[in-house]
Amino acid sequence: MRRRHRRRKLSMTSLIDVIFLLLLFFMLSSTFSRFAEVELAAGGAGTGEASGLRPVFLRLAPDGLSLNGTSHDLTALPEALRQHRKDIDADLTVVVALQGAVTAQRLTDLLVAVRALPGVRLTVLETS
Repeated sequence: MRRRHRRRKLSMTSLIDVIFLLLLFFMLSSTFSRFAEVELAAGGAGTGEASGLRPVFLRLAPDGLSLNGTSHDLTALPEALRQHRKDIDADLTVVVALQGAVTAQRLTDLLVAVRALPGVRLTVLETS
């Protein structure tokens, strides 16, 4: 004689409990903060006039940076740029050249530090 096996109904209660626990975990562990934004502008059409003002050259490397050939720390850079800025009345043009494998975070830190200074125009050269 064969026994007939009855199929049990699957209980969805434990699955729903696990889903709610996961939902609660991810809601509590995530952060809802707004990330900082750095404004980037594309080059536009120029007037073709030479301004006569010499730009300041900044070389950014993975382990340091130099301003017109003088080595500086990132925290001391705003003061060094202010000294160049007080020599002229017009906007100070800063040309940034990337050297080596500079990370995006390092470039962003530099852009944030330079953009905080008024009257500074920034141009980032692309790497070759």
